[in-house]
Amino acid sequence: MSDIDEFISARREANAAVLGQDHLGIKRFFALDDAAYRDGALPARVKELLGLASSLVLRCDDCVDYHLIQCVKAGWNTAEIVDALNVGLVVGGSIVIPHLRHAVKTLEELQSRTDITL
Repeated sequence: MSDIDEFISARREANAAVLGQDHLGIKRFFALDDAAYRDGALPARVKELLGLASSLVLRCDDCVDYHLIQCVKAGWNTAEIVDALNVGLVVGGSIVIPHLRHAVKTLEELQSRTDITL
């Protein structure tokens, strides 16, 4: 199993466990998060690039991986994704570099995949 496959599997299991707590506030937050990435004034695919750059600045590798997968599924090419990563680097500064390395490693794995689903 690849790193991406392990991430997807672990994320699914963890989300099911969290939502299995049947807590109204948690369910509402998850629904709000889901709704934020739907088409609106900005297309959903643009919002994924925003999520990617934001996740890089926040230094959350799980979030970076999730948004990289979504960006690839949305049809962004490597140059466009790397440009968004550059924005995150400029905003976040040098402390982001380890997470940028992680993002590039994940992106390289995703480039060889056509079966990514969440």
